[in-house]
Amino acid sequence: MLKILVCFGTRPEAIKMAPVCYALKRKGLNFKICVTAQHREMLDQVLYFFEIKPDFDLDLMQNNQSLNELSARIILGIDAVLKQEHFDLVLVHGDTTTSTMVALSAFQNGIKVGHIEAGLRTHNKYAPFPEEINRQLTGRLADFHFAPTPSAMQNLLNERILSSQIYLTGNTIVDALHIAKLKIDSGFMTPTINVLKQKLDFNKKIILITGHRRENFGNKFDNMCQALLEIAKRKDVYLVFPVHLNPKVSNPAFAALGSHPNIMLIEPLDYASMVWLLGQTTLVISDSGGIQEEAPTFGVPVLVTRDVTERPEGLESGCSILVGSSVEKITKYANSILDDTKKRDILENPYGDGTAAIQIAQQIKMIFK
Repeated sequence: MLKILVCFGTRPEAIKMAPVCYALKRKGLNFKICVTAQHREMLDQVLYFFEIKPDFDLDLMQNNQSLNELSARIILGIDAVLKQEHFDLVLVHGDTTTSTMVALSAFQNGIKVGHIEAGLRTHNKYAPFPEEINRQLTGRLADFHFAPTPSAMQNLLNERILSSQIYLTGNTIVDALHIAKLKIDSGFMTPTINVLKQKLDFNKKIILITGHRRENFGNKFDNMCQALLEIAKRKDVYLVFPVHLNPKVSNPAFAALGSHPNIMLIEPLDYASMVWLLGQTTLVISDSGGIQEEAPTFGVPVLVTRDVTERPEGLESGCSILVGSSVEKITKYANSILDDTKKRDILENPYGDGTAAIQIAQQIKMIFK
């Protein structure tokens, strides 16, 4: 019988792999789950929400460990798991250090690799760093590529990946949102959601802010804060900023924005609270990759505070706008969106329809039949 190992280590991976685990189970496939815990607390929040219990937990998170230290520890940890049991297929996701090191270890153990969310590219190895190179390396190691969009599929074809190894499925993040929204609508509540319900002024337009990319530290992040101060001068807006714990984000954020009455700085949100907040939001300003894929499901436009994005579908469909770190661009497009009430009604999600995970499970059954 086919034996699959599903492996992930960060919160974004867990969110996007949870629907895959559900779909594998629904299709009757034999699989086990391994987490590296590259992120610990944030990962555990997602595991709890989706009721997922790993079979293997490498528990590798350490404070201030370098990428090379983490990479070495992942290879050693996953190698022990792969030698403990025989697996025919290892599934990894996206662009993390976990996905690349697990794929490398599986390859060197002679095990097939399936790459979910394959083919995203900026073609700039420093943006995002180190994710762009992680994704490209994983792509070279993988045997099966589950591409979320036609653009991602074309990137793989351009790199001479065989078309017979590429499967166009949509993005599992949309599946996760559908699951999460149903759960929240059915009464699932968190203490954070209750607090936000009390503190948010729903008579104003809520703007959600996130920022954490390494390439934006320093002057670029300072520019974003300056733009937020300009936007916050409007009387009809309220900005909510879950601040990343990295001091290179939190220190300048609290220094620049902490005392403004129209800006609320809060701790990082658990997944359920973030999904709930997206549903209340008029605009997102973010350098995140995943939120570019999530926001369109709620009809929320995104200003992408990056110079390049590996998710061009949002730009092409009008769901997102690339604004970089320009104070002028951020404020200009934010004001334009805030003044145009029709934008929420015309947005559609170009990243999928919520069936990606079941398509992936079905393709795996066909590959190994």
